Amino acid sequence: FLEMSNPKLNHIQGTLEVIMNQNVSLSCHSDSGSPPVRYTLFKGKQKVATLNMTDLTPAMFNLTINSASDVGEYKCKAENRISNNGKYSKPVNLTLIEPVSKPVLSSPSSQANKGQNVTLYCLSENGSLPITYVFFRGRKNISHPMRMQKKEAAMCFLFLNSSSDFGTYKCKAGNSFPNNTKYSNSFNFTLAEERSNFQPLLISLGLILLLLAIGFALAIPFVIIPSYKASE
Repeated sequence: FLEMSNPKLNHIQGTLEVIMNQNVSLSCHSDSGSPPVRYTLFKGKQKVATLNMTDLTPAMFNLTINSASDVGEYKCKAENRISNNGKYSKPVNLTLIEPVSKPVLSSPSSQANKGQNVTLYCLSENGSLPITYVFFRGRKNISHPMRMQKKEAAMCFLFLNSSSDFGTYKCKAGNSFPNNTKYSNSFNFTLAEERSNFQPLLISLGLILLLLAIGFALAIPFVIIPSYKASE
């Protein structure tokens, strides 16, 4: 009989990303050792399942990710008749991927002038990192994909040089969760000059009406009242 070598779990050492309700197959295999071989799968220190193999074919452990408690560090153990306490594989860590939420597109101010530099911010509050953001004006992307490793907003710097720059902006967010790209709300910059030209006009008109009212009030004792007395 030959002693078992250290088994390999799933032929992938490190991290394996999974999603909720996903079926996962973990393969445990020792390259050498005399059969029969007993393979045991562990999650942490807890035994999950045991398979007895009559030859050196891999043992396949099938899991279903039903909750967050199903993710974590897994190892397998291989034993035969002459192995002392068996041999353990290196761990495989199952991590749960959370889909991104709808991102929010914002700017410190929605008003701007032509020739002004502005900044757009795009942030998805929920979702597993890293999250990739892209900015759009209309249907045209105006930025390269921005891969954010922290929960912070992606920024897009713009120079508003023409009327077309005052169009509708959006951004999208995505991560490694399959088929789950989300688009943000629409955002528009308005031309500040349009408001600044109209507002002084209203102020001037209000001052004129106020002066006319004051003049009319001052004229009552000198014009209207004497005329009334003379008519008597």
